[in-house]
Amino acid sequence: KRENYFKKMKKKYPRDLVGYGSKKVKVRWPGNARLALQFVLNYEEGAENCILHGDKTSEIFLSEIIGAKPIKGRHINMESIYEYGSRRGFWRIHDLFSKKKIPLTVFGVGMALERNKEVCSAIKKAKYEVACHGWRWIDYQNVSKKKEKSDMKLAIKSIKKNFGIQPAGWYTGRCSTNTLDLVIENGNFLYCSDTYSDDLPYWIKKGNKKQLMIPYTLDNNDMRFATNQGFNSGEQFYNYLKDSFDALYEEGKTSPKMMSVGLHCRLIGRPGRIQSLKKFLNYVLKFKDIWICKRVEIANHWIKNYS
Repeated sequence: KRENYFKKMKKKYPRDLVGYGSKKVKVRWPGNARLALQFVLNYEEGAENCILHGDKTSEIFLSEIIGAKPIKGRHINMESIYEYGSRRGFWRIHDLFSKKKIPLTVFGVGMALERNKEVCSAIKKAKYEVACHGWRWIDYQNVSKKKEKSDMKLAIKSIKKNFGIQPAGWYTGRCSTNTLDLVIENGNFLYCSDTYSDDLPYWIKKGNKKQLMIPYTLDNNDMRFATNQGFNSGEQFYNYLKDSFDALYEEGKTSPKMMSVGLHCRLIGRPGRIQSLKKFLNYVLKFKDIWICKRVEIANHWIKNYS
């Protein structure tokens, strides 16, 4: 039995547990920055699980109702919590980033953006990057590959129609084992962010194709306001972001890294939380040797210098 076990171990394992390992990757960001800092705003409101969208049950994920149960009908409270994000939260966040002139990448869900043309206009005017965040904000784990591929095409078509551009990035979030294959098969994405496995971009190879992966984050993320053992106050969020920044900035003396911050309209867009984000932005803007950028800028820099 032990021999059979070790024979199986020798077979090609689909996961990479080593990565850069002990290698000292000599990264040089623009301006010799110690750290590439990137902010993502997830726009999902209007594409979540809802019977109005043809789903069997209501949404249960990332709302003020922690531990929500799926309802086989309209969950009016859940719907209105999501509506807060599109009606008010987006604008509060947009005003903050506009005033401070900080670049932003929007992970945009196709169906959600289709339902709010005013938000689309604001995104275009502000020149935020729009990366594809799927057609629907649902869990694709048990969705067929055919259906997921169809939804990917719908999402791309929607972004092209509303913003006039081919989206450079892809991020499903609640992805399946087929997601990355579909991204690579599509061949038009500069980067994919359905990974959390590093503090630097990296390449993966599949056959004769390779795909740039730019890791995202679930810890430097306001989603933890809506999870068990998450952030209970804005001060906790601020302190966690500051500690992450300080650690990476210190490492950046000899080994520059990147840091992502994940935001959601219906979460950080609440008045009781936005002050913590404002405080963090004020903190990082004091530093001259960091590169605050869009994800597509990181992708272009990596493709140019580390292919």
